Parts: sequence; C-alpha cells; structure tokens
Amino acid sequence: MARDTANATPLTSRAQLIEELESGCKPKDDWRVGTEHEKFCFYKDDFSPVPYEAEDGKGSIRRLLEAMQEATGWEPILDEGRIIGLAGGPGEGAISLEPGGQFELSGAPLATIHETCRESNTHLEQVQRIADPMGIGFLGLGGSPKWTFDETPQMPKSRYDIMRRHMPRVGNQGLDMMHRTCCIQANLDFASEEDMRRKMQTSTKLQAVTTALFANSPFTNGKPNGLLSWRSDIWRDTDNTRAGLQPFIFEDGFGFESYVDWALDVPMYFVTRDGHYYDCTSVTFRQFMDGAMEGTVPDATANEGDWTNHLSTLFPDVRLKKFLEMRLADSGPWRRICALPAFWVGLLYDEQALSDAEELVRGWDFEATHALREAVPTEGFKANAGGRPLLDVARDAMAIAEKGLAARAKTNAQGSDERPFLAPLQEAITLGETQAERLLKQYHTNWAGEIDHIFEEYAF
Repeated sequence: MARDTANATPLTSRAQLIEELESGCKPKDDWRVGTEHEKFCFYKDDFSPVPYEAEDGKGSIRRLLEAMQEATGWEPILDEGRIIGLAGGPGEGAISLEPGGQFELSGAPLATIHETCRESNTHLEQVQRIADPMGIGFLGLGGSPKWTFDETPQMPKSRYDIMRRHMPRVGNQGLDMMHRTCCIQANLDFASEEDMRRKMQTSTKLQAVTTALFANSPFTNGKPNGLLSWRSDIWRDTDNTRAGLQPFIFEDGFGFESYVDWALDVPMYFVTRDGHYYDCTSVTFRQFMDGAMEGTVPDATANEGDWTNHLSTLFPDVRLKKFLEMRLADSGPWRRICALPAFWVGLLYDEQALSDAEELVRGWDFEATHALREAVPTEGFKANAGGRPLLDVARDAMAIAEKGLAARAKTNAQGSDERPFLAPLQEAITLGETQAERLLKQYHTNWAGEIDHIFEEYAF
C-alpha cells in the first residue's frame, strides 16, 4: 500500500462500516481490474540487496524513488521527511516500498487486461532504464532466494516499525513475510453483496490453484527450502487472527456484515494523526471505537481513515475492501504479471464462467479447502483437491477462464482478445510442472548448486 488514508470523518456506528463496504458495489459496465506486483532490488555486480541509503555514491532505494519521481512527475509520499513512495494522479497508479525494499507498482483500476499489461510493461521499462545506470537490477520471485534475514535491508517506514515489533508476538514467520517475499495481486469489482459473496467464496476456494500456477519460491538462504511456494507456506504461520483461510467466509449468510464483525475484533496495528503513527496493537478496532485509546492517542475518536487503514492490515487469502484482492500468487517473470488478472477476470467477470467456477468447487467446504491450502505449498499440482489431483482442477479452471475471457471479447488494436495472457499458465498445466520445479531442476543441473545464476537468468 503506497499511502495510508487520512479521513477524519468520525465513526459513530457499526452501520457506517458496513455501508463503507457496500459503497464498493458497481454496475458491470464500471468493473475494472487493478494489478499489483512486487520485485526484489539487487546490485548487479555482486547480487546483494539494495538498501534505502547507500555509501560511496552507489544506487539506493531512496535515489531510485527520487529518480522515478523526476521521470514521472508523481507526488512523493513522505514518512518523517523520507521519501517512501510515489502517488500518481487520477487514473494512475502508485509506487510503494515493502519492508525489505521490495519495489511495488500498485496499478490503476483499468478496463481491460490489455491496458493493465501496458501499464506494467511501461513501469518495468521505465524503472529498468532509471535503475540500470545505478547498477540495480530487479528479480521477480515469490521469495528472496539468497539473502538471510539479517542481510535484508529494512525500509524506514513507520507502519513497518510497528509491525516489526508486533509480528514475533503472533507467529513465527511474519518478519520473513514482510521482508523476504514478493507477490502479484489482482483486484476486482463486484455488483452487489450477493455478487461479492459468490466471487469471494469461489475465489477463496481456488486460491490454491493460483498458488500452484504461480509457485516460485523454492529457495531460502541460497538453498532449496523443501517447498515450491515458501511464500504461501509463510502465510500459514504469520498472524492467524488476521491472515489465511477464515471459516466464516464459507457460511451461507456471509456478507458485508459478517466481514465487518470479523474485522472489528482483529487487533489493530496503528492509527495516524498529523503524519505520526501510533501503535494500537493492544486493542481491537471495536475496542478502539469504544474509546480504548483515550489518553494514549491524540484525538482518539475512530474515523473513516482509521477503518480504511485497518482493512489494509487484514490478510485473508482474499481480502475485501471496496473491491476484492486475490493475494496468493508468488511474484514471477514478466509474462506472469499479466497472467494473474487474466485468470481471475476470466473466472469471475462473466456470469456463465462464474457459475461454472462455482460448480467446479461446489463440494469444497472449509475443511477440504484448508487441507488443500496446507498441502499445496509443498506438493503443488500433485496436491489432492476434493478427491482429484490439483492439476486436473487447474486444467478445468483454466478452460473456464478462457471461455470467460472469450465471452468478454475485449480486444486490442490488432483484434486479439485477452486469452493470450493466459499462455504462461497454460504452459505450466501442459507440462504439469510449476515454475518452482523448473528452477529446482536448473539448480541441481546446469547451475551446479550455485544460486547466483538465478539473478542472471531470471532478472527483469
């Protein structure tokens, strides 16, 4: 998230929170897709991580952001006087930093995959052009393949300081999640509460399919870690009160109200007042609304900005805001950035495709989905999905997504629709092999156990 929200409108009732989510409902003609992608920054000369500040005139994250600000004209986002991101104007995206220096583009909401892919390509070409003279390269992987936690830099961002203190209290892998993982995320709209429910329940069940399709984090500290998606495994032990698979989402009556009630009882991270961050990890949002931080936080009355920021600190596999966020895909090569939104738009934006996807996972209750979610980081396509190999389910889901994109018939200037963006996922299904398994084969053969080759062969 590039910038935390400041909206001082007081919150006086639970009904306001429900209405805030309901306000995300849009007619189908107004549905858009947003794409976010993160990448690791490294020095090309020795494959070490790029810090926020660097000595001896070397390239740094700060210098990279300042140069991007000059090139784009976007507004700098400051934290205690330090540049920590960029915000574009209306209809544009934003650039932000993850805790370990991962460089993220939060894309604008756009009408087609063609547009969102052009946006991603433009960003990558621009940032490469600026970073290359600084000796900086970018790597699209789900997990940092070489650097230990102690070697990984920490960005000077106030919300991350609060999270760093809090994560060890609530799980064992939260700090790794923050500093040593990267993802691709797709954001989609809904028309009504019922439409939101159908999309959220179906996509929650199918997140394991994208985990396998995008599995791309088999190395940690320079060696194989025994997993295909270390990043997805990390989410199993980060902070289970706010992360992972949530049982209430599977209930027949799931809706805006039940999501609000869950969010109200999740501990907070922070509130901001006059640009300063205040640690609120000792209270839930419900307690905060009841005045629990009076005397600790200036103007301790809960406001709409506090609620918006709180929603951004919840980490279910599919996150609900005024739109839906698909969150379980490892970052990867250039082509896969466009493949994730294409997959989800194909499944969820056409009525027949959505019905077919619902039918595909109809028998999957929380227990079955949880079992699959537990297995897929290690087993990938070989995991059992409702009595079938996950590879077969992925093949069926891909066929539905293709039909959904064909039905949308959103074409570019050359007359091509959005289906070609699925090509890298179709390739994985045809081979029956995850990207992580391909990397492991290279590591054990032509790389001869030397992880540095990954920076040479898989950099953007």
